[in-house]
Amino acid sequence: MENECFVCRKHAGLLELAGGTIYEDDYVYVGHIDRGGKPTYPGHVMIDLKRHVPSLADMTAEEASAFGMITARVSKALRECEHAEHIYAQVSGDSVPHLHMHLIPRYAGTPEDYWGPMEVYEWQDAPTATEREIVLLCERLRAQLERVLVT
Repeated sequence: MENECFVCRKHAGLLELAGGTIYEDDYVYVGHIDRGGKPTYPGHVMIDLKRHVPSLADMTAEEASAFGMITARVSKALRECEHAEHIYAQVSGDSVPHLHMHLIPRYAGTPEDYWGPMEVYEWQDAPTATEREIVLLCERLRAQLERVLVT
């Protein structure tokens, strides 16, 4: 674990996030974003590679397979149980050099001016979620992922 790395600290259980762990295996961790008390867009999920590496290019074949599969499964779960009409995926690594991907759903009624992974946060009428609503959303995603993983 990199002591100063936010993502590594999360995996070590040193940080608690609203909604807890949505999914975890040997390679990846999935949880809802926690904006530290700021309004939170419902369904904004982060998929982290567990091993501390800075970029997509640094993954092993096994990690890449797990990362790709859970990205598809979480995207499908957001579409099916949260009724997202589109899922944005974003990897930058500029502020936190530990590979993680943001999945941000776009819901029906979002004006085109606010289409895009971070543009939804600029929309004054964007949906926001309380911590309790995030907990319930994460429960729905976990249940949907369990159905998707076994079928």
